[in-house]
Amino acid sequence: MNKISIIIPIFNELSRISTLLSHLENNAFQNQKIEIIVVDGGSTDGSQDSVSTNSKIKLIQAAKGRAKQMNVGAKAATGNILYFLHCDSFPPQDFDRIINDVVQKGNQAGCFRIKFDYEHPVLMVSQWFTRFNHISCRGGDQSLFVTKRLFEEIKGFDEQFMIYEDNEIISRLYAKKQFIVIPDYVITSARRYQQNGVWRLQYHFSIIHLKRKLGHSAESMLQYYKKNIL
Repeated sequence: MNKISIIIPIFNELSRISTLLSHLENNAFQNQKIEIIVVDGGSTDGSQDSVSTNSKIKLIQAAKGRAKQMNVGAKAATGNILYFLHCDSFPPQDFDRIINDVVQKGNQAGCFRIKFDYEHPVLMVSQWFTRFNHISCRGGDQSLFVTKRLFEEIKGFDEQFMIYEDNEIISRLYAKKQFIVIPDYVITSARRYQQNGVWRLQYHFSIIHLKRKLGHSAESMLQYYKKNIL
């Protein structure tokens, strides 16, 4: 069984990181074959202290920005499979075994489907589409696994992207024809939708996707995000 390095970028996630770490420990198939790396981007709420009390977790500091944090985590990883996970996304039971099985079948990258922890018609439609293996149905909340060899080959995350970094790297993995959607579910928080309003946030995400397709810069996308999304 391959060793999996789980890389979790955080910034002020005191209320969530301990819950996720406990979930990983309780749902891993083989704990001794996983490595958990938490990469903090300068939290000011005590998130680091919450993580540092767990001797099984590797805590690393990095400049703020998920792309930067995940690249730093990947460099520190000793596993030959990298698993990038958001702090409010919870993978399924035996997630490590499931990922290992698909990698052993020759799939070098992929994700799970998602279900939101909040029922709303828009979110139910959105999560239904995550079963399809198409770039337009992808997002960071689905988590991402990739072999370390392939991650290094494509030179990791593009650090000019302060948002949209997951979609950007996934587009390069699709270009390599190295992506699979596993028919198991990550349960992810709908907190941003609840904070911003589901219809409103879905609209702004659609505009950001459109900006990307039209060739807008990473900075343009970031400024739009900062202006319109809490």
